[in-house]
Amino acid sequence: MRKVHAVSRGREILPICLTVALIFLALGLQQSQRMLSQTTYVITDGGRVLVRSTSAVCTDAVLGEAGLELGADDAYTTDTTEGVSTINIRRGQKLRVNYYGKTLDVTSQGETVEALLSRLKLPWHEGDVISAPLDVQTYDGMELTVAHVVRKNQTYTEALKHETIRISDCTLPEGTEKVITPGADGELLCSAVVTYINGKETERVILSRQVVSQPVRRVIAVGTGAAQQKRQDSNRAVIGNGTITLPTGEVLTYTEKVTCLATAYHCEGYVGKTATGTRARVGAIAVDPEVFPYGTRFYIVSRDGEYVYGVATAEDCGDRRFIHDTRLDLFFNTKYECIQFGARSCDVYILG
Repeated sequence: MRKVHAVSRGREILPICLTVALIFLALGLQQSQRMLSQTTYVITDGGRVLVRSTSAVCTDAVLGEAGLELGADDAYTTDTTEGVSTINIRRGQKLRVNYYGKTLDVTSQGETVEALLSRLKLPWHEGDVISAPLDVQTYDGMELTVAHVVRKNQTYTEALKHETIRISDCTLPEGTEKVITPGADGELLCSAVVTYINGKETERVILSRQVVSQPVRRVIAVGTGAAQQKRQDSNRAVIGNGTITLPTGEVLTYTEKVTCLATAYHCEGYVGKTATGTRARVGAIAVDPEVFPYGTRFYIVSRDGEYVYGVATAEDCGDRRFIHDTRLDLFFNTKYECIQFGARSCDVYILG
């Protein structure tokens, strides 16, 4: 009876084991089917690369499972090669484009400069200047400039500024001024190449300048009045019988006193030379060399007492039509001083 009972229990266990085996087999087949239905994705997000296997078929779902969020300006592209799918995320970039002087804030996903300008319908022309090569990839924060450049040859005039000089005038009261020559600007004819960027001048290269008219110097007389007279008095020498004592204390001797008519000349604006080859200057005067040989020394004072010319030497001859006999021509630094002196009778002491 025990033997029969044992066989009966074995027959009960067998169906149970078979059922368990079938369950495990079904689970394995289900897992295998799940694994066979998964796709491997290689996700590139800038410098970050993720590899993920999933059964999701929607790209947004795949990115969501990978924990990657896309902004409103972000985009992506997909591709499948040999069973491996790639997702390339292009993050939105903020760019500023200065187009012919107009500023535009735009968005890009890493395209080339040429593609960006084409997409935005911003044409450019031959000769324009673009701040980056057309094949360069855009980047976040990039500033791009497209400028229209025009170069023109121009001819124009400009002023040649005059200068102003001031000279002392003892005939005017001290502290006063008088315009002797008003002065005027000259004129230059200029040629230049002018560069305009977006209609604004950015460069001017001068090719030539030609003087059309010379400027006229403005001359202003400054009154010295009584102060000048004091200086004249202090510069006067003490003239005795055959001697002249200068304000410096130096004593000169003279052999003869003559009265001469003296005029004035100047070399203002250039360096003059005397007939003896010396530089024209105050103290080097023109004479008739047949009357006063070159090298003769003088002490000259106007007879009216207004001018003390002082010590002078015969070094020039002047024009024989005017400078002859005892007539003298005294050198002054400026034309105005010559006009002020004019022609005067002078006491001339011939120094020994």
